[in-house]
Amino acid sequence: MKAVALKRYLPASNPESFLDLELPDPKPQGRELLVRVHAVSVNPVDTKLRSPKDKIEDPPRVLGWDASGVVEATGPDCKLFKRGDAVYYAGSIVRPGCDSELHVVDERIVGPKPKSLDDAQAAALPLTALTAHEALFDRCAIDPGGKHAGRTLLVINGAGGVGSIAIQLAKLAGLRVIATASRPESQEWCRKMGADHVINHRENIPQQLRDAGNPEVDYIFNTVDTSGYWDTMVEAIKPFGRIVSIVESSKPVELGKLMGKSASFSWELMFTRARFQTADMEEQHRILAQVAGWIDAGKLKTTLTETLSPINAANLRAAHAKVESGKMMGKLVLAGWR
Repeated sequence: MKAVALKRYLPASNPESFLDLELPDPKPQGRELLVRVHAVSVNPVDTKLRSPKDKIEDPPRVLGWDASGVVEATGPDCKLFKRGDAVYYAGSIVRPGCDSELHVVDERIVGPKPKSLDDAQAAALPLTALTAHEALFDRCAIDPGGKHAGRTLLVINGAGGVGSIAIQLAKLAGLRVIATASRPESQEWCRKMGADHVINHRENIPQQLRDAGNPEVDYIFNTVDTSGYWDTMVEAIKPFGRIVSIVESSKPVELGKLMGKSASFSWELMFTRARFQTADMEEQHRILAQVAGWIDAGKLKTTLTETLSPINAANLRAAHAKVESGKMMGKLVLAGWR
């Protein structure tokens, strides 16, 4: 099979950071699916794992944790899918990625591809939709059915891939959403995703919240910098509020500052269920199926903003460079093989 892989960890600008290779076809076992990959997306996790370090991969390592495609074959114990089914998924961080023509993935973390989307539009969604869904509805315990309608969510970095779908999911649950973005185009993108109000994260966030009539918020979703915004989040969260972050802290944070408000802080990592083979691992199949249903019902939309074709080393290097620029809005997808 064709694949884009790395042997050394190099800057994206280096022509050897990704290589076009032929690798052996994988075979599904147990509850695994063999998927013929039609489109893949690039996320910050890809760029972090590719970042320069002194290590040689032999055999070459395939990255990529967002895909859409069609089931080519199934393992003997599969129950959810059959050959020919169109699927989308994020995969597992402890297994080979999906930047290959054929990819093996556990069916319990795979969803039926939204019928109303093409492969590129669908590939933009799995990792970010799972992350945002788990962060809001599991970690923050927000009711997706509207029980907490009217409460306020602050999304720090609302124009990124996770922020873009988080805004939509929060609006679906009836929340008032305040998103942060620093550039006119990214602020407009947040409004397009459904944000009720947009403020600038390069300026004083608590003051802007007060100016917007929301001196404190019920929930905060940090998608960009945990330690850098820690004091801001402590000041902005309401008593008994909930904060969730998807970004490792670059330095220790003072959890004690939340005690006076009885506020809680949680981490969200979409890869946890697959990595630790948790008893509720199949919940990700349910989430992706639910998201597909909301997409097809017109309640959510893809966050795709750019597509590169074909899937090859040159385009993957360009995609990594763009994600690392820090100016991405929505998601960038690579589609089709040659």
